[in-house]
Amino acid sequence: MVYKVYYQESMERNPKREYTQSFYLEADNQADAYAMAQKNTDYNIETVEELSDAALVYEQADPEFKLTTFN
Repeated sequence: MVYKVYYQESMERNPKREYTQSFYLEADNQADAYAMAQKNTDYNIETVEELSDAALVYEQADPEFKLTTFN
């Protein structure tokens, strides 16, 4: 499954939509995706959303779409 992870780079800044960014990753389930994002980044993870097939096709149409991989 592909998940869209919404995050903010700063842990000190009050959460606001204007500061929210996102990246995509593959995981077996939502809990694994959240844990992977927490472990491999210093970001303030807001939410992790599973992408449906239609949503994934839409997101992949963006030329900047790429899956994030962690070593």
